Amino acid sequence: MSDLLSHATDARAKGKMLGGRIDGVGLLVFNQPEKRNAMSVEMWDGMVEILEGFAADDSIRCVIMTGAGDKAFVSGADISQFEKQRSNADAQQEYNRLTTAGREKLANFPKPVIGRIRGFCMGGGLGIAMQADIRIAADDGQFGIPAARLSIAYGFDMIRKLTDLVGPAHARMILYTGERIDAKEAERIGLVNRTVPVADLDHAVLKIASTIAVNAPLSIRSSKLGVAAAMQDPAERDMAGLAAISAQCFDSDDYKEGRTAFMEKRAPVFKGR
Repeated sequence: MSDLLSHATDARAKGKMLGGRIDGVGLLVFNQPEKRNAMSVEMWDGMVEILEGFAADDSIRCVIMTGAGDKAFVSGADISQFEKQRSNADAQQEYNRLTTAGREKLANFPKPVIGRIRGFCMGGGLGIAMQADIRIAADDGQFGIPAARLSIAYGFDMIRKLTDLVGPAHARMILYTGERIDAKEAERIGLVNRTVPVADLDHAVLKIASTIAVNAPLSIRSSKLGVAAAMQDPAERDMAGLAAISAQCFDSDDYKEGRTAFMEKRAPVFKGR
């Protein structure tokens, strides 16, 4: 186990989801390495519990999301549940209902999320990774969406996210062929932000997370909402909400602290208010 993952000791979903923290950084770990961290329905529920705890804890400023072991981030949905829970269109609708809370919780999580990716990041696992704000991959990463090889149709939200990240040409190649791409190719097309050697992965991810954790939470929240709005259709944008959080930043004690720290040539200490 990596030093970073050793801090995740809060077990949920019968131990298949783990939570933890390093200072102001939360850790969310998919912990089913014997199945390459394939995502079960129970794991979605465990993820919700962990994320709700992080959202309520003001001392958590950023979250690292990753898979246990060295083989996979998340290799996809747990295919052993397909026959019972995803055997036809009606069963798929029920599966979607059971996992919607987890998908929405991750998609709308208010704090920055960094995906720490090793090994396989496939199908629904790639869908989870794409919900992270930043993705850092080890150079052993493998990415793909094998839907065309299973006669699966992914929902519009996932396809839109993929297209937003890599553009329609690369999205079509990934979806139509079902083939894997390596980490370097994923970085080239914009699917991940950065690729690093396996030995450097923890350091690279924790350095970014720690940098975010000491920055001004209100400013980062405003930026996260702004980037999300930029990718929405104009009619869906909450411009009033964006204006309100912008005003909150300028009226905050943190803004005063930022100015004072700059004048005093010291590092600011932000409180998120």
